[in-house]
Amino acid sequence: MQHQSSTALPMNLQLFSQEKTEKATPKKRSDSRKKGQVAKSADLPGALILLMTFAAFLMLGSYFKQNILQLFSSFFQDWLLMEVTADNVLPLFTSIATKIAVLLLPIFAIVIVIGLVGNVAQFGFLLTGEPLKPQLKKLNPIEGFKKIFSVRSLVEFLKSVFKVSIIAIIVYTTITREWDHILSLSSQPIEHIFNYTAQVTFNLGIQIGAILIVLAFADYMYQRYEHQKSIKMSKQDIKDEFKKTEGDPIIKGRIRERQRKMAVQRMMQEVPTADVIITNPTHYAIALKYDASSMEAPTIVAKGVDHLALKIREIAKEHGVITMENKPLARALYEQAEIGEQIPGDLFQAVAEVLAYVYKLKNIRSSRG
Repeated sequence: MQHQSSTALPMNLQLFSQEKTEKATPKKRSDSRKKGQVAKSADLPGALILLMTFAAFLMLGSYFKQNILQLFSSFFQDWLLMEVTADNVLPLFTSIATKIAVLLLPIFAIVIVIGLVGNVAQFGFLLTGEPLKPQLKKLNPIEGFKKIFSVRSLVEFLKSVFKVSIIAIIVYTTITREWDHILSLSSQPIEHIFNYTAQVTFNLGIQIGAILIVLAFADYMYQRYEHQKSIKMSKQDIKDEFKKTEGDPIIKGRIRERQRKMAVQRMMQEVPTADVIITNPTHYAIALKYDASSMEAPTIVAKGVDHLALKIREIAKEHGVITMENKPLARALYEQAEIGEQIPGDLFQAVAEVLAYVYKLKNIRSSRG
């Protein structure tokens, strides 16, 4: 019986961890926003401005008509007939500029307000100078060619062609529908020609603006999709970000271990100052200290179990600190109080008896010495 040999292709699992398949974390979104990388459509504010401008012409028609008539009236009746001198040339241009500014003021207001609203509505209020900072990679001709011939550039080109085509169709359809009326304008009064032309122009502007807003909203959804796709992260990116924000778990573990060792070392330095070590006798060891001049009650200066308890007993023996075995008291002190804390009130009596015995032993030793 023959066995068919099979060769397994080696797989580099690291490649899978580098694939950007994960949604961006809040920190990545925040960092991208600070850099000015947000989902936005440049067409939406422009479409809104176009629509609202023509809507303003329709709603404020009498305002524009009155100011235009005043402008032309002043031009033909006053300014053309007046003698221009060095004294009146500045007031003349000031008057002309003022009348033009008053005429265009609603348009300027619409452009500013709608431009701000159109951008804020897409990505909220954002003020950053990050995109204005010079970057050497922007001067790289290879990267420039990649952008020119990228899929994104092709999409932008097709969008522009589609918009121009839609506008051309709307204009062509409107002119075709109004062609007979346009041909008859030659026999109409000037005022009728002006009103008709203005009406057709405004209607075209409203239609084109409405169509462009629909296209701009679709473009915004596409830009949002592209933005979400561009800030996706790989599993490795998420791990690296976690390490930067929360700290490397290995390093944090080493820091905690070092802090624990330093705390144990400080605790062991307090053992020689204790008055008594209460033991279990092998599992627990609690070092107590009492100074009537500075303490209201005995205080725990060190405690430990197993290995630490043995270490505390060894240091106590080296420095002549009395050790007493009291299993219930040792366990109660270990569980009810921390290092640096005074003993609980319900253990005062038991500890007082121990300290009294300790002081008695010390007095006996000192009298013998």
